Amino acid sequence: MKVNGNGISLEQAAAAYLQGAPEVKQGRQTIDGKSFAEILNQKGEELYGKVNVRFSKHAAERLFDRHIELSDDQLERLTKGTEEAGNKGIDSSLVMVDDLAFIVNTGSKTVVTAMDPANNDKNIFTNIDGAVIA
Repeated sequence: MKVNGNGISLEQAAAAYLQGAPEVKQGRQTIDGKSFAEILNQKGEELYGKVNVRFSKHAAERLFDRHIELSDDQLERLTKGTEEAGNKGIDSSLVMVDDLAFIVNTGSKTVVTAMDPANNDKNIFTNIDGAVIA
């Protein structure tokens, strides 16, 4: 296929553009090679020092795909809700923060997945031991 009659194919144009661009990793990697989950966890540590809750790769992808952005207050409430669930002996908890739902493994303090109202039309949560509204 020719672009503007000058004989450059789309593949050639892409290759010429990418020669000067930084290396881009496949999948959900950022330009510098870190995953979205790594960046999310690093930013949390920068804001709060040692963060008590981490995001699995799957949860970070759900946040990214669903354009869910957590405020500092929401992240703090998610952390407190995770701690409270763990203190009550809950292993796998639903933690509700405003209209966002998080499934958290309290033992590892890891968010397994995240949902917002637009992507949770049935409001059914399975394989949890308890729930916290934070």
